[in-house]
Amino acid sequence: MNDTPVSAPRPRIVRRPVHGVLLLDKPLGLSSNDALQKAKRLFRAEKAGHTGTLDPLASGLLPLCFGAATKFSQASLEADKAYAATLRLGQTRVGGDMEGEIVRERPVEVTMAAIEAACARFTGPISQLPPMHSALKKDGKALYEYARAGIEVEREPRQVRIHAIDILGWDAAACTLQLAVRCSKGTYIRTLAEDIGEVLGCGAHLAGLRRTHSGGLDVAHAVTLDRLAELDEAGRDALLRGPDCMLADWPAVCLPMDEAGRFLTGMRRKVQTPDMPAVRVYGPNPSTFLGSAHVTAGELIPDRLLSPIEVQALLVNQKETP
Repeated sequence: MNDTPVSAPRPRIVRRPVHGVLLLDKPLGLSSNDALQKAKRLFRAEKAGHTGTLDPLASGLLPLCFGAATKFSQASLEADKAYAATLRLGQTRVGGDMEGEIVRERPVEVTMAAIEAACARFTGPISQLPPMHSALKKDGKALYEYARAGIEVEREPRQVRIHAIDILGWDAAACTLQLAVRCSKGTYIRTLAEDIGEVLGCGAHLAGLRRTHSGGLDVAHAVTLDRLAELDEAGRDALLRGPDCMLADWPAVCLPMDEAGRFLTGMRRKVQTPDMPAVRVYGPNPSTFLGSAHVTAGELIPDRLLSPIEVQALLVNQKETP
């Protein structure tokens, strides 16, 4: 007779339509997808996606899109980013971060003037060779998969832009350098750390990384998974922002009621607006977000549109949010 207790089946989650953007403060050690799935379960959301991978060894801002907001996640993916980075000078590691073994140690004999000059050298448009320990794909396979198998593949340098590097602190005794970096999408901070270390002649690796901004979104307004789990469903829903928060730095175009209805069907509309590559479009009520578009030769041309049901759902969410 088998006395092994039979575990009860896990209760099935009843999904529901959820629309909006959650600013999540991702913890260390968790992949972006794991964080997304945990939040999705807490919201019981039917559809969700994140706006670009944040490394498991990094913490900080990870905007999560639910329902209708997933249509505009590309805008956040393309946006500039900002990070607080900790560099450990004097040590070069496999993979460029704390996870890898030390491959070389060198004495650290640098001045603040040398550090400032090295940071200035990497400000502006630069070329970066993507690291092997990255999610970039080659032949359908992530580079980190090759790296874990001990295989190094050829990579093409990528052009990125470092808008600013500010020195937040330098601890000569611990050989740690604190930097604030504002950069374009696709910038590898671990590669930047290694390159700065080489210019300084002592080598370096990335000892810590926290994303502080994505476009106009700030980690100061983000919520942790632990806090999210403590809230009830209404409390979680109250944290959701409209999809247009990811387009906040785009010009806005407002349409009267009859024009808004036609725009939502995908029709081009005549507008008295100069040509613009990207605009966010609203109905007569400034809170009625309709979608994204561009303006060419006096025509407002739809790009990504909400459905009437999604527009209504977002308006209801706004009314229910205190």
